Amino acid sequence: MVKREGNITIREVARAAGVSIGTASRVLNGKQSVRPEIRARVQQAIEELGYRPNAVAQSMRRRSTHMVGCIIREINIPSLAAFVRAAHDVLDKAGFSFLISNSEGRIDRERELLDRLSRQQTDGIMLGPYTPIDDTFDTFLRSLDTPIVLVDRDEPKWADCVMADHAGATFEATSRLLDLGHRRIVLLTGEPVLYPARARLKGYLDAFAARGLKPEERLVRAQSFFATESLRQTSSLLAGDDPPTAIIAGGIDMLAGVLKAIRVRGLKVPDDISVVAAGDSELAELYAPAISVERWDQAEIGRTAAELLINRMVRRTSDPPQHVLLPAEFIQRGSIAPPRANRTRSRTGEA
Repeated sequence: MVKREGNITIREVARAAGVSIGTASRVLNGKQSVRPEIRARVQQAIEELGYRPNAVAQSMRRRSTHMVGCIIREINIPSLAAFVRAAHDVLDKAGFSFLISNSEGRIDRERELLDRLSRQQTDGIMLGPYTPIDDTFDTFLRSLDTPIVLVDRDEPKWADCVMADHAGATFEATSRLLDLGHRRIVLLTGEPVLYPARARLKGYLDAFAARGLKPEERLVRAQSFFATESLRQTSSLLAGDDPPTAIIAGGIDMLAGVLKAIRVRGLKVPDDISVVAAGDSELAELYAPAISVERWDQAEIGRTAAELLINRMVRRTSDPPQHVLLPAEFIQRGSIAPPRANRTRSRTGEA
């Protein structure tokens, strides 16, 4: 293809790439709803033809509202405050308002909020990790034709995302419990179709496998991130004939339910059971003894998500999706100790 003299139109770019004018326009505007192979063809046509968009016309077409929407499960989860504040500060500095919406962890509610934000011509959307992405939902997200950044979720692959290394932190936590002599270690987390749960399950299983061990199937409870579910599951496990000696609460809102179930049974942490939580919080820090946690920087998650979105909204970059994995660590506190049977053998001198 040879560059020609004179003004090149978007129609000519579309014809050269073998796509519709609308598709070519979406690529030019940095929209994420175009398949990578189609995007590459349009970008090649732009380069070969020497197309230069009219900046004034583009600005008028975009009808920017300078508003970013963010959908999270529960606004009242304290540990999300640092994420919200950091994202707000970055977006505010760039001239954008930040609108927080509460999905309650419901797929229908999340879809309703996404549709509403799109109709309000929101310039970009941040989407939390609480509902699975099937083909129907993927198609729906593409139809919004709005830049989307995923927060602690890795689907769909065509969108930018920022995640914490939950697998690494859970591996460290599980390994430490195993080293202390625990074998009946419970993992409470959400459905494995969601990234945080899937990553924690991987770290948990890898820690056992690294020692040539395999956990009992009954000890993996991967059904929900809600505190009510962690209370129900913990209560059921502690009432059994062979109760666990340690629990990993693999969700930022699950610790309260675990601790309530332990208290109702009249048990003590860590004398009767060791506890690890996901995400630091005032509850984890102020509980006596302080609760060991898998910790990551919620503020850095917020800043990174906002910066990724600005790249799409302001700089109109059409680069491939950016998938950012931020570190997470295991912080040991007073809530874990060797299981009671091990401590008894140690005191009596048994092998």
